[in-house]
Amino acid sequence: MNISSAIVHARPGHAQAVQAGLAEMAGVEVHAVSPEGKIIVTIETEDDGSNVAAYERIGALDGVMSSAMVYHQTESDPENEVSVEASPQVMPQLQGDLK
Repeated sequence: MNISSAIVHARPGHAQAVQAGLAEMAGVEVHAVSPEGKIIVTIETEDDGSNVAAYERIGALDGVMSSAMVYHQTESDPENEVSVEASPQVMPQLQGDLK
């Protein structure tokens, strides 16, 4: 699974239309929209190819001036990811390193 965040910059006067287009895309969630038309989104996709395709679809939306990835993470098995903070007993040797 790929998880990324991006800033999508809409052309002046197009922020609402771009936001609506983004909301229709599977795996894309809009988190904030600035008065200047900058839209913060997260994108979840199954693989690298799907991630690239999502960014291409975003860039092709009418009214999008630009989009820029801010963060990207790949999780090979998200259902079995270990959170040290949530389960400190799982890896106590790491807890000391994190303090």
